[in-house]
Amino acid sequence: MSVRHTLTALHRSCTRRGAASSLRRAISTETDLTLELEELGGAPLPSNDILAAELPRPTIAFADDVPAGMRHVLEMKLKRERFSALKGQFYGLGSTQTRENTWQPHHELHRPAHPSELTLSALMAAGAHLGHSKALLNPAFAPYAYGTRAGITIINLDTTLPLLRRAAALVRAVALHDGTVVFVGTRPDLKVIVEKAAQRMAQNAYHVGDRWLPGTLTNRVQVFGPNTSLAKRVIPDLVVFLNPIANLTAIRECAVSHVPTVGIIDSNIDPRIVMYPIPANDESTRTAELVAGVLSIAGREGNELRRTEIDEVTEIRAEMEAEERARSAERKFRQPS
Repeated sequence: MSVRHTLTALHRSCTRRGAASSLRRAISTETDLTLELEELGGAPLPSNDILAAELPRPTIAFADDVPAGMRHVLEMKLKRERFSALKGQFYGLGSTQTRENTWQPHHELHRPAHPSELTLSALMAAGAHLGHSKALLNPAFAPYAYGTRAGITIINLDTTLPLLRRAAALVRAVALHDGTVVFVGTRPDLKVIVEKAAQRMAQNAYHVGDRWLPGTLTNRVQVFGPNTSLAKRVIPDLVVFLNPIANLTAIRECAVSHVPTVGIIDSNIDPRIVMYPIPANDESTRTAELVAGVLSIAGREGNELRRTEIDEVTEIRAEMEAEERARSAERKFRQPS
C-alpha cells in the first residue's frame, strides 16, 4: 500500500511542471522503498508502470572494500541520474505558462507595456471603459462615449487607444529634446504610481503625489525664491494629470504658463480642460497604473534615443577632428623647409 501511495504521489508531482522539489522527494522515497523491498526479498514494483517500463531501475551492488562515504556518493549520483531522466521525459508535457509569461496584477505598475504593445483588452481589463452615471455625462464628452449600460456610461476604447499612443509619442518627443515632465496624482493610491513613473524617466521627470501647492507656476518667485527661479528651469515642458478634476488649480496654472497638459478624462469631465485628453476611468487605480506606465516607458525610450544621438554626434565630431588633424599634419609635412 505504501509503494502504491508513493507511485501515485510520483505521477501527480510529475504532471505539474516546475514542482521539482515534490518530484525529488517522491523519487527519493520510491527508490528507498525499492531498495528496502529488494533487501527484504519482497516483490518488485509493478511491471506495467510507465516509469518501470521506460526507465531503468537503480541497481546498487557495492564491493565489500567500498567505503561507506563512497557508497553514499554513488547512491546520490544514481538518484540524480534517475531524476534527470524523469525530467527529460516529462519536460514536454503540461502547460508552458509561468509567472514570467503570464499576466499578473502587479505588472501594470512594475512592468508596464510598451505603447506599441498596448491592446484594447488590456484597457478593458483595467476597467478603463467604465464611466460615471449617464445622468452625469458631460455633453462635451459625447464623442468619446460608446453608449450606456445599466445606467453607466461606457467609454469607447477605440478612441482611447490612439489618444493614449498620441500622448506617449508626445512624452517621448519631450524627453528626446531633454524636456521635463511632471506626473501629478494627488490621491493616496496614486502616490506610488507617480513615483514609479518619475523614476523611470530619471532626471527628466518629477512627481506630485500629495498636494499641488497653489502658485507653483504662476507665483514661482515666491515659492522657489528669486535665485532658484532665475537660475533653474522650474517650469516643466509637460504635465500629466492622473486625477484632473481634483487639480483644476494646477490645470489653470499650466494654461496661464502655456504648459501643455495630458489628463485622464472621465465621462463627467469636459475634455477641453486639458490639451491632450485620454478618455478613461479616472477613478480606477489599475487604469492610472497603465496610463502612467505607458507614458513613462515612452519617456524612457526618448531618453535612450537622446543619449544615442549624443553618442553618435560625439563620435562623428571626434572623427572630423581626427581627420582635420591629419590634414594639418600632411600640409605641414609638404611645406618646404
